[in-house]
Amino acid sequence: MVAMRHSLLTASFALAALPALAQEPSRLPSWIAGDWSLTLGAAGYMAPRFEGANSLAFNAVPMVSLSRQGKKEIFSSRNDNISLALYETDYFRVGPVGKILFERSDKDRDLRGLGPVRWGGEAGAFVDLFPTHWLRVRTEVRQGFRAHSGVVADFAADAFHDIRPDIRLSAGPRVSLATSSFYKAYYGVNAGQSVASGLAPYSPGGGFRSVGLGGAITWKATEKITTSLFAEYSKLLGPAADSSLVKQRGSTNQFTIGASATYRFDFSL
Repeated sequence: MVAMRHSLLTASFALAALPALAQEPSRLPSWIAGDWSLTLGAAGYMAPRFEGANSLAFNAVPMVSLSRQGKKEIFSSRNDNISLALYETDYFRVGPVGKILFERSDKDRDLRGLGPVRWGGEAGAFVDLFPTHWLRVRTEVRQGFRAHSGVVADFAADAFHDIRPDIRLSAGPRVSLATSSFYKAYYGVNAGQSVASGLAPYSPGGGFRSVGLGGAITWKATEKITTSLFAEYSKLLGPAADSSLVKQRGSTNQFTIGASATYRFDFSL
């Protein structure tokens, strides 16, 4: 009985202390504390079997974005890689960005003899600019690791317009560049690989990777669920277009079409 009274008394004090604890200011750093939104989803799409291929295959990738809750919804694109906005205003966002690179197997008939490209990733930073209420310009610069050791820079501009409160159209140009280490991993052919694959030897430098155009129609199914249909076209340039892999077995014309769905989680720290 004494033990029970002691337990009840302890519980009473604990319950009484909860309001006081809830009123205590957050001890988290100012750049972490606050209201956040985490968007999770996936995209499934038909795209070249490998970069530079002349036929399509089905692919799926995760979609992840973390940002502070704001007064208005921030435009995002299927092309945006996994990112975290550490600082943002109505006209500017900046933070780290990352991309998952899946292994490129050499079991594909056009890649036999080249050896696999290991899985890995790219990590770097992104900047979003909103010069007007209908335009976003995004830059991502990422350093590769494990799969390749090059640097990749992607630039995109998207104009967007809401034809209805729940339906948005968006489209714009894309430009990509990379250093030689990226091209050596995905487009290079050394002497041994040339003998094994039948492709002409090729040692690429750095430069423009592609230019293109992309568009999407986005439907906000609910306050937190968003779905979209998208299509992209890119033209391989420079070291990518000059590769013997592309010239002998691929194409410089790259098409992508697919759909995506995301769900937004709101929380506070």
